[in-house]
Amino acid sequence: MLGFRDNLTLSARALRVHKLRASLTILGLTMGVATLITVMTLVQGANLYVEQKIANLGTNVFEIARTPFVATDFALIVKALRNKHLTLDDVRAIEHGCADCRLVGAKAKSTLSARYQNKEVQDTSIAGHTPNMSEIDTRTVVLGRYFTETEDQHRVAVCLLGDALVREFFTGQNPLGKSVRLGNEEFTVIGTFEKIGSVLGQDQDNFAVVPLSSYFRFRGSRVSLTLEVRASGGQDVFDRAQDEARVVLRARRHLTGDREDDFFIATPQSYIALWQSISAAFFAVFVMVSSISAIVGGIVIMNVMLVSVTERTKEIGVRRAVGATQRDILRQFLAESVMQCLVGGSVGVAIGFACALALRTLTAFPASVQTWVAILGLALSSVIGLFFGIYPATKAAKLDPVAALRAE
Repeated sequence: MLGFRDNLTLSARALRVHKLRASLTILGLTMGVATLITVMTLVQGANLYVEQKIANLGTNVFEIARTPFVATDFALIVKALRNKHLTLDDVRAIEHGCADCRLVGAKAKSTLSARYQNKEVQDTSIAGHTPNMSEIDTRTVVLGRYFTETEDQHRVAVCLLGDALVREFFTGQNPLGKSVRLGNEEFTVIGTFEKIGSVLGQDQDNFAVVPLSSYFRFRGSRVSLTLEVRASGGQDVFDRAQDEARVVLRARRHLTGDREDDFFIATPQSYIALWQSISAAFFAVFVMVSSISAIVGGIVIMNVMLVSVTERTKEIGVRRAVGATQRDILRQFLAESVMQCLVGGSVGVAIGFACALALRTLTAFPASVQTWVAILGLALSSVIGLFFGIYPATKAAKLDPVAALRAE
């Protein structure tokens, strides 16, 4: 019986004899594995990015809003638009009625243009915050300060800018004390935020924050607020704080019995769970598509191996005549099939990682290159090689040695 190394040598020699055929054979599998690896690295990277960016509400913080934060049911959104607005009175009610709520802040947001001298940035997110949002919001002030309670009470026209506006308006300058126009109002810059970056290609630094009372002055007070609540303890306290806030709002809205809430509560975990369900659906679709390519590659390998068995019938007869067993022949052809698949899988893994790294380097789309993904790609290649190589190898092993020697 031939040793493992001898089988590998014979298999490699057979593939070298037909280089072009072997290259074309593994091409389909290579593309399938490359697609699979690319998709997996992008999905994994997106999952990590979402956990760090989209769901970055902070520790023990939940949000309350009049409408759903994310919804795929248009009817639900239309129904929610009939809900009562959340107001500053609701903020004060939760502050007094929620024993486990340490901080209760509020914000409102709209999109306007921002202008400084002859420079203008469109689609800037203008947010009005209560002063205590400085302790709830996870964004970091890197220059200057946050506005005070007194400034909010007197509707002082001050603002803090995101990094995109700072770079656009004040490159090489100190922005503090400068006056910028947000919509039709002039605001004095008192602080700037640390750069956040992009989330799935969308710039998160094109924003300005103003006192909520100042926001009401130029945008009107007939808006529904989004409440941000920081609980005062661990997970049990966090869950209890949500229940307490819900009870307060239901009581204020006279919602009794089994009547549904006319407001929505979101936590970092709910954002992550929603994203994972969405990404899992996309991942499943892409895996199915790339798996089809891999399976087609496996079928091509099986067909080529069958042709190879027919062409090498006499070689098989000679080997059987000099003492090779059926198991030796089976192992040789299986080794050839697996070797082709491993080569194709390795090239596919390399191409997949290269594509993922190129996307991460050249675009804002995230990618997470992990070792287990490469191992999975090689394992998949081996399984395909074994599965689609069994029939040709079995057919070669069962050839009659006498009939094989007579073959031309």
